[in-house]
Amino acid sequence: MSKVCIVTGKTHQYGNTVSHANNRRRTRFEPNLQSKRIWLEEENRWVRVKLSTKALKTISKNGTAELAKLLA
Repeated sequence: MSKVCIVTGKTHQYGNTVSHANNRRRTRFEPNLQSKRIWLEEENRWVRVKLSTKALKTISKNGTAELAKLLA
């Protein structure tokens, strides 16, 4: 499975790791993704999704209606 959040669309980013001596190395920053089992009240079933922590916070605030639309 790819490292992409299905709700927010967050994916990896590239940047520099900078040391104290100001040496720069290219690196890849991954999103903070969590695998979760979420109960969809609309479809009366569990779904397993890979979400970013920002998306988890949004779902807990607004409900699972938007997630059900994305998965349908």
